[in-house]
Amino acid sequence: MALAFDEYGRPFIILKEQEQKTRLRGLEAQKANISAGKAVARILRTSLGPKGMDKMLQSPDGDVTITNDGATILEQMDVDNQIAKLMVELSRSQDYEIGDGTTGVVVLAGALLEQAERLLERGIHPIRIAEGYEMASRIAVEHLEHIAQKFDFGPTNLEPLVQTCMTTLSSKIVNRCKRAMAEICVKAVLSVADLERKDVNLDLIKVEGKVGGKLEDTELIYGITVDKDMSHPQMPKQIEDAKIAILTCPFEPPKPKTKHKVDIDTVEKFQTLRQQEQKYFDDMVQKCKDVGATLVICQWGFDDEANHLLMHRNLPAVRWVGGVELELIAIATGGRIVPRFQELTPEKLGRAGLVREKSFGTTKDKMLYIEHCLNSRAVTIFIRGGNKMIIEETKRSIHDALCVARNLIRNNSIVYGGGSAETACSIAVETASDKYPGVEQYAIRAFADALDAVPMALAENSGLQPIETLSAVKSQQIKENNPHFGIDCNDVGTNDMREQNVFETLIGKQQQILLATQVVKMILKIDDVISPSDY
Repeated sequence: MALAFDEYGRPFIILKEQEQKTRLRGLEAQKANISAGKAVARILRTSLGPKGMDKMLQSPDGDVTITNDGATILEQMDVDNQIAKLMVELSRSQDYEIGDGTTGVVVLAGALLEQAERLLERGIHPIRIAEGYEMASRIAVEHLEHIAQKFDFGPTNLEPLVQTCMTTLSSKIVNRCKRAMAEICVKAVLSVADLERKDVNLDLIKVEGKVGGKLEDTELIYGITVDKDMSHPQMPKQIEDAKIAILTCPFEPPKPKTKHKVDIDTVEKFQTLRQQEQKYFDDMVQKCKDVGATLVICQWGFDDEANHLLMHRNLPAVRWVGGVELELIAIATGGRIVPRFQELTPEKLGRAGLVREKSFGTTKDKMLYIEHCLNSRAVTIFIRGGNKMIIEETKRSIHDALCVARNLIRNNSIVYGGGSAETACSIAVETASDKYPGVEQYAIRAFADALDAVPMALAENSGLQPIETLSAVKSQQIKENNPHFGIDCNDVGTNDMREQNVFETLIGKQQQILLATQVVKMILKIDDVISPSDY
């Protein structure tokens, strides 16, 4: 730390405990920040694209996560450096807004930082670099609009949506059955989508998983699954045309809030108390029967007495169902959640065509399926897989695909994948850079070079010669003036992404470029880092 002296030459302290802090200034600080950002991007670089590798992360308490999803890798990585934390935030914001493209956005930011480092070494001021990047990102985003194509889909023509979801799933672990998964995701999104408002509420799609079976057994249920079974083993396992009472009140005698003591000194008094209790349960069960319910779903527990009575009056019941599940059941069956027995009326019952209990394999695991509902606006995707990690990773992959389908419903423009959009933008930015006088021109050219990092990483991960492949694709795009040529990762034999059906959403790509540029601008503007030292 620099010491300051007063007019008598005595040193005085400006920062509190300054001898315990480390400080980086000027170019040093920028280089340290850039190398931190690049380190994070380097980790994710290998997991980009259909041939990308997975990462295995172990949390402090020993849980193991195996994943290919950029946001998840960075969330679990427990990063300590402040600049690296910015990269984590970057992929998180891409995940929240778009849901897909979390790896690409970090790779792009890393490439932009790498290019900026070269410019800084040439002595260009960081603010000028940031301004040049800003101009270049505007050119790139406009060019994406220019090369995008509209996609028309309807309830009968789902193919465009399915193809785009398949592109998302092709880089994940589920890529061997991506067709089936993509169809499940599209059907799920369309069944909860509000096409007039172009809005999709993903909370209505419940993604459940059970270990066992194989990935191909994954199914879409037009209804709700609850991880519970009937409260009594002798209750019927299948109910057709069920009328469901959804209760949030317990099947128990009421407990007064005050402190109380009941003195019982004779057998008769005890008998009376016992009868009173029995009458209580009788009334409760009777109320449920009177309104015509054929199944009771309760948020709380039952007394054994109540369970026995429900069994006797053959009124099947399910207990301890969580609040979120209750809400979904209410939405799906068109019922109302009833907080008191006095308020039960026939109108408040939900209706379902079929409620069945299903058990899995040789284990005692049972689940309730509530299907063929009146209002199938709530659906469940039920995943099967060999082990817990595969199921968790499939859930993340399906979340990405659901988000892509939702984005397409919101805005049905697409660009072509496989690095073709980035290459086209890179060419456009390179061409436009000559129009700008001044130092920014260098930064705009650097932005064009950084955009090439994505197709380059794709080629590298696919085992192709990165520089050769990229220059071949670029010259092909310029020669034929066709922005659909990309990297042929799967070795199909054609570079045309239209023939390979590799699509990405336009808003996802634009968001990637904008977010990456914003973060890099922020990192470049930092020229002084004061941090507490390690001891």
